[in-house]
Amino acid sequence: MSAPTGADYTHLLELRTGLRRFLHWSEQQAKACGLTAAQHQLLLAIRGHPGPDGPAIGDVADQLLLRHHSAVELVDRAETAGLVRRSADPEHHRVVRLALTPEGVARLNRLATQHLDELAQLAPTMETLWYALEQAGNAEDARHPAARATPDPRREAARRPAGQRKHAQLSARLGD
Repeated sequence: MSAPTGADYTHLLELRTGLRRFLHWSEQQAKACGLTAAQHQLLLAIRGHPGPDGPAIGDVADQLLLRHHSAVELVDRAETAGLVRRSADPEHHRVVRLALTPEGVARLNRLATQHLDELAQLAPTMETLWYALEQAGNAEDARHPAARATPDPRREAARRPAGQRKHAQLSARLGD
């Protein structure tokens, strides 16, 4: 692999700075909604869980990159705050499933709307940065033909025109 260029470092810095600013903004929005950043992430991990049943605490721990006991403590605090509820899995009695309470749903919906609006505002900048980083990766791929043999689904998705990506995102949102 060749050494990164000055432009590569600039793009990486811009991307990391943009991500950090978004995360800081997100934490401020959660605080304004009466939640900690961790509680917001917990609510999102529960609501965004793909399975038909609510996630187990282990699923949430994996999503939030927490140890199991830390996830249990976070769920305890969120349950006390009236944001989540636990229930036993009907088939696996030792598994505890998580669900949002109506209050948890209301707060998460408010935050999700704000976050989607903010991400829509950031999308053009992030797409430009992503494209620049992708071009740096494509230049590296051109030097190593074996790297091109198996397409990377993330790169393939990023190559779609912005309109197609936004359409796919909207379709996914409406499918929920």
